[in-house]
Amino acid sequence: MPKLGMKPIRRRQLIDATIAVIGNVGFSDATVSRIAKRAGVSPGIVHHYFEDKHALLEAAMRDLLEQLRTAVAGRLALAETPVQRAEAVIDGNFSAEQFSREAITAWLAFWAHAPHDPALMKLRRINLARAHSNLVSALKWVMPRASVDDAVDGLVALIDGLWLRAALSGGRPDREALRTIARDYLDRLIGDTPDPPSLIKGTTRTGGFAWER
Repeated sequence: MPKLGMKPIRRRQLIDATIAVIGNVGFSDATVSRIAKRAGVSPGIVHHYFEDKHALLEAAMRDLLEQLRTAVAGRLALAETPVQRAEAVIDGNFSAEQFSREAITAWLAFWAHAPHDPALMKLRRINLARAHSNLVSALKWVMPRASVDDAVDGLVALIDGLWLRAALSGGRPDREALRTIARDYLDRLIGDTPDPPSLIKGTTRTGGFAWER
């Protein structure tokens, strides 16, 4: 019987092992046996915490998405202008936490498999909706509203494309160079917009943020 409090530790261990194995051998070859070996446990231990391989892979995908959400949210909390909020989304996507070789390869493997897996596709849609919402809420203050959706779609597509380049580079990608490309694109989208308004705390019903024009 597992020791009290062991479950979250073991789950963390198995999710980390899953991401590492996917990063090394790909999604299809990430077997329970390989994951168990990487984690230093028996396959029976894996099945004790996860119903099947699919449940384990989905948990790993959710973990990567949560890491991304945390990376972006922490930067959004420090942003003081709409432009800085848009930059926070970019910076979170190209943060050091997200750019280990194993994580990059695992992301690529998950997204490649998602069209054939409804659960993973649902997670991808959630991720895209979150990025779109964060960017729209920022850029609508510094661009004509009619242009915002297309601008956001282009920026998200650029971020995905830069990630694809990183995953296929074969070496150690220069995340700062990729981040700079995305930021430069954002600057071109905004163009000659006047200095953005200041961020004011506590002006919404929920005590969140609002901006003055």
